[in-house]
Amino acid sequence: MQSRNSSADGKPQKKYYSVRKKYCAFCKDRITLVDYKNFRNLENYISETGRMFPARVTGTCAYHQKQLSKAIKRARQMALIKFSEEKRGY
Repeated sequence: MQSRNSSADGKPQKKYYSVRKKYCAFCKDRITLVDYKNFRNLENYISETGRMFPARVTGTCAYHQKQLSKAIKRARQMALIKFSEEKRGY
């Protein structure tokens, strides 16, 4: 008799987990315009190396993701945010 933890071919069963639905933080706070001057909030959407996180990672909607990318680019031009960080280990 086989246990419930393994399938017929001897491989362990996959563990299923529920993924929590991502939501747009800007829609939740009813923010209509993403401002480049609020650079402290924009830093949450930039990785350590200076790359912008995609919408599938952050959960922002398409409308706010476009505004977010423009705001980050404008903040970089105004020198509020660095273009890139130094690589670690070098």
